[in-house]
Amino acid sequence: VQLQASGGGLVHSGGSLRLSCAVSGSPSTYKALGWFRQVPGKEREGVSAISSQDGSTDYAHTVLGRFTISLDNDKKTGYLQMNSLKPEDTADYFCAVDVDGINPWRYGMDYWGKGTLVTVSS
Repeated sequence: VQLQASGGGLVHSGGSLRLSCAVSGSPSTYKALGWFRQVPGKEREGVSAISSQDGSTDYAHTVLGRFTISLDNDKKTGYLQMNSLKPEDTADYFCAVDVDGINPWRYGMDYWGKGTLVTVSS
C-alpha cells in the first residue's frame, strides 16, 4: 500500500487547512485510515481515525470540535479538515491505514505515508 499526504502549508492562527491522503496499491482494502502528527523531539500523536466499514470516527481531545476526518472509499482518499488552527497544531502530519483491524488504531496502523508539514503562525 502506498499513501500520499498533501495539503499542508503555512496558515495564520484561526485559519483552516484540508489535508488529503491518497491510498493506492495492494491490498486495496483496509479497515481504518488515521491521521497522526509529530513535532521534532516529541512523540507521535494520534490525531484522528475513521472506519472504512461504518464511518465511525475518533479524535484526540486536543482537536475535538475543530478537526473533521472523512473518507471517500470510491476515490480511496481520506481527508482531514482542520479549522480554528492553533500554533500548537504545528507539526508534520502523516496518514496511515490499518489493514487487519486487530489493534486499536493508535497502535495498529500497518502502512504509513510521508508527512505533510502544517505550520500555524501566531
